[in-house]
Amino acid sequence: MRGSHARARLAFGAVSASASPRELAAGKLLIDEPAAGVVRLTISNPAKRNALDHPILDAITSTLSDLAPPPASTGEGGVAGTRASGAGATCVVITGANGMFSAGYDIGEIPEEEFEERAQRLVAHPFTEAIDALEAFPYPTLAALPGHTIGGGLELALACDLRVAQDGVRLGMPPAKLGLVYSHTGLRRFIDAIGVARTRELFLLGRYIDAATALAWGLVNRVAAAGELDALALELAIELAGNAPLAQRGNKRAIAALLSAEGELSQEVEEELIGLRRASFASQDMREGMRAFAEKRPPRWRNE
Repeated sequence: MRGSHARARLAFGAVSASASPRELAAGKLLIDEPAAGVVRLTISNPAKRNALDHPILDAITSTLSDLAPPPASTGEGGVAGTRASGAGATCVVITGANGMFSAGYDIGEIPEEEFEERAQRLVAHPFTEAIDALEAFPYPTLAALPGHTIGGGLELALACDLRVAQDGVRLGMPPAKLGLVYSHTGLRRFIDAIGVARTRELFLLGRYIDAATALAWGLVNRVAAAGELDALALELAIELAGNAPLAQRGNKRAIAALLSAEGELSQEVEEELIGLRRASFASQDMREGMRAFAEKRPPRWRNE
């Protein structure tokens, strides 16, 4: 494995030295191709700890749409042609710059009088579209987590097919600390990945877990030693991109179909859950939770 990591570092360095990443979302999302068939999206919003805002999320969605092969490209020749033209990818990596993956939604500085409407709009529209685009991308996706991965950042990573984390990072879902009722679709995604008991622990306690715990839970697939994350991620990405395109598309689609076949919520229950979520955005407790989080103090809940 160490030899493979060394070869991956050499390949990564050669590509990075010859081609600078393109900037999207005013430089907050970088895109490059570290190996043939591999496209990497890097979140770079250091002033907000790589928080996800409208431009970043929109850029992720549109880029994944551009990279996906056209419907007619169903045979091996079509896939190879797409890759050769530079218009597609058979593996997409999402990572973060500046030692972070993402701190989640960028809602901390929304003015009080606009909070309910703007926070709901961010979470409901561009975030959901980015998640849907990741899950709908026909080829494997890989999240490489170089640092803390929190809230919506963790759900974004979970929407990828595989995840690798740097040893020492922390992962967590803080809705219980912020007064937020999380989306039922997001909760389902965690239940599918790590089971009911661990989803309850993650969301109801609201504590962060370390990379080793995340690996034991199945929240990540690999943990890289210090300095090895880029090489491990690239090694896996190259292998994913090099496997049979028809099989990759078919197996990814079959897995998604099996996960979604467990049964749909009734309209009445779905409307109830959406109502609970909307009520949390309108609550005083969520505003207090956000303030307390920013001020690094215990929240003073009012249950209203």
